[in-house]
Amino acid sequence: MATVGETPTLFLRKATGLVKGWSRRDAFIYSFMSVNLITLGLYFAFSVLAFVPNGQVLLAVIISGVLITFLVITYAGLISAMPRAGGDYVWQSRVLGGGIAFVLAVTGWWFILWHWAPIYANILSVEVLQPLFAIFKWSGAVTWLGTHNGIFITSVGTIVLAGFLVSLGMEGYARVQRFCFYVGMVALAVMLLILVFGSKSGFASAFNREAANLFGAKGDVYKATLTTAATGNAVPAMKLSLSPFFGASLLLVPFMAFWILWPNWGATLYGEVRGAGDFRKVMGGMMWGLWVTIGLSVILVLLMAKTFGWQFFNAANANYWFPLYGGTAAPTIPIFPYPPLLASFYIHSAIFQAIVVLAFGTWFLGWAGTLFLSSTRVVFAAAFDRILPEWAARVSERRHVPFGALALMLFPSVIISAFYAYKSGFITYTLDATLVIAVTFFGTAIAAMILPWRKKSLYQNSAIAKYNVGGIPLITLTGGITAAFLGWMLFKWFTDDLYAINNSTSLKYLAAMYGLAIVVYAIAYFVRRSQGINLKSIHQEIPVD
Repeated sequence: MATVGETPTLFLRKATGLVKGWSRRDAFIYSFMSVNLITLGLYFAFSVLAFVPNGQVLLAVIISGVLITFLVITYAGLISAMPRAGGDYVWQSRVLGGGIAFVLAVTGWWFILWHWAPIYANILSVEVLQPLFAIFKWSGAVTWLGTHNGIFITSVGTIVLAGFLVSLGMEGYARVQRFCFYVGMVALAVMLLILVFGSKSGFASAFNREAANLFGAKGDVYKATLTTAATGNAVPAMKLSLSPFFGASLLLVPFMAFWILWPNWGATLYGEVRGAGDFRKVMGGMMWGLWVTIGLSVILVLLMAKTFGWQFFNAANANYWFPLYGGTAAPTIPIFPYPPLLASFYIHSAIFQAIVVLAFGTWFLGWAGTLFLSSTRVVFAAAFDRILPEWAARVSERRHVPFGALALMLFPSVIISAFYAYKSGFITYTLDATLVIAVTFFGTAIAAMILPWRKKSLYQNSAIAKYNVGGIPLITLTGGITAAFLGWMLFKWFTDDLYAINNSTSLKYLAAMYGLAIVVYAIAYFVRRSQGINLKSIHQEIPVD
């Protein structure tokens, strides 16, 4: 704050205090980890295919990848034009206006990420903790994870882990990412080799053996899994192919978005990435993160179909999800059918199976920091623009971490996790966790479309200005396609019961979050005006590095 008698400066201080601690390789790994094939893909996107039995997953993945490619180009263009910490908030505030930007970006990057904390924790539970406890036959621990205390403590542990990773600073977290990337890829290679050399009959035998050994199941559990899905859940037979091109396959795309919509997750961090003004290199990092993941997912799907059996894979997942949505059939094994765990069943060794699960746990470890890292830069940018309190923009001198912004992520997440664990029905409020972020991306796509006219001088002096298609600025074209794609998905999420997120309670809660953002901005606007600070003038300028 300016002292009495001084004229307040435009921004909080002359420089952000953040440093360019990442290389383009680090940015690629962050993008790759954000569209996380294991934690997000296997947990949800590929496990709910039975809800659209006539859809073709390979086609849905490719269609999603093509459409999200336009999002990547759009974001790379904005980054090259304004490579500043804060990403969506900075771009929207300079193009659409501070109020709109604050409401969209703060709700999508701050408030809603509190609600992702228990979601991350649930993924940790079903992909790491439950499999490990099951392998060592700690059935009581498996049951405890599903209790109120188990859910809350797991959530708090996840929050502490994410906070610790962010507190390491960009360089420290990059080292953790690199370790997790290499170990995770080795683990994936081991799984793929098992699937390549394994057979369907061999897997069925191994699954029956381990289902009996670990869970006390009896008889042909592989066959019972298929029977339960077909009768209890009324799941028709599913085929793995590349047709039809339209129809049901498109209905899978909004499910895929839970996993694959995030190659731009690091966009808020590019004020701390070296060479961020180079459009082609920035685009390449995110594009590689997206398409390497897509390539691996296609290989994995084909090999799981070969060795697990495509009917079994979908049946096991259906048996897990349908009871959670009101079905009556009981799953044949009491934990999530985590594919790495299933593949490890080929080796009848608890030590080997535990090593596989722990190695795949590095996918979660390298991804855990994404819970708060990107969001802290949005909170920081809003404080640097004087909307939020000054302490939220303070940066530590040693690690260059905005610990005030991190605190605004950590403590509310603990409160939300307590409600999630102990208040019946609160889980319904988290159903729009992906939708809210997509709304923020939609706002950014609109800003990108009109950037060449709203910020003409800035645009003409940026690397993106030389790219045109038929006389139309490339960023306008890709922004328009991205907006249309996101708009279609938002429409489906709001109107189609298939996705189970157009719940009236969840939508009211969503509206309350946007209302809270409006109230915060209105208070900041009038308080700053009384101090002689014009937020509108701030949002007409580009913040310094």
